[in-house]
Amino acid sequence: MQKKKYYYLVRVSYLGFRYSGWQKQPGVKTIESMLTKTISFVLGETRSFKILGAGRTDAKVSSIHGAFELFIEHEPLKNLDALMDLFNLNLPADIRVESITAVEEKFNIIHSAKEKTYCYLFSFGSKAHPFCAPIMANYPEDLNITLMQEAAKLFEGTHDFKNFTARKDKKNSQTIRTIASCELKKNKAISASFFPEDSYVLEVRGKGFLRYQIRLMMGALICLGRNEIDLEGIKRLLNSDLDDFIPYVAAGSGLHLKELLFDHSLII
Repeated sequence: MQKKKYYYLVRVSYLGFRYSGWQKQPGVKTIESMLTKTISFVLGETRSFKILGAGRTDAKVSSIHGAFELFIEHEPLKNLDALMDLFNLNLPADIRVESITAVEEKFNIIHSAKEKTYCYLFSFGSKAHPFCAPIMANYPEDLNITLMQEAAKLFEGTHDFKNFTARKDKKNSQTIRTIASCELKKNKAISASFFPEDSYVLEVRGKGFLRYQIRLMMGALICLGRNEIDLEGIKRLLNSDLDDFIPYVAAGSGLHLKELLFDHSLII
């Protein structure tokens, strides 16, 4: 007899600075392994479950409003608010469950995602306060922000981003992606007393992204801001006939998964 399954969308935020990314890996601390360990403890080791993440992040990358899908067998979860409090009581301080919501069986956290927004937080000039390190990249040299802002708009639309992904993924994946918006602006969304007077954010919105895509886009903009390449260089990197690589990958600590939007018709 087939076991009855129940499905839940779990919203989660975390600071990724001390983790080796989302995905469970042997011998290292990851977000998925910490969540799995906590869920197993809270539900009991005999309870069968699995989790599937959306927008799975790399090492040191954080999530402001991420999510994962929780699959449970035998019987549904009870009192979701109390369960969320229990999860948070047992999770480390740098991971927090924001909500737990039942979803339809046909909900799929990968295919039901309508849109993702990433932001890359950075400053430049004088060295930032050490407390900034987990969430904000800092560049000691002056950057041409005006030119970087102009170049960021070049990423909008549908392009072949094969030069903006991990080298090993170039030949093994579909590299055409559509970016709905890409804007570099002064940071007004995230603040702290120890932040530099001026900080900036690259905000990118689209349905899906390649591995390292945002960090390589940011890396190309940093190279532009340093006058190591020009606007034509950015355009050439977006030319699908050119097989090239970007010499700089922006640090993971500045990148944050800001928002994930889903098909709400599948959420109970």
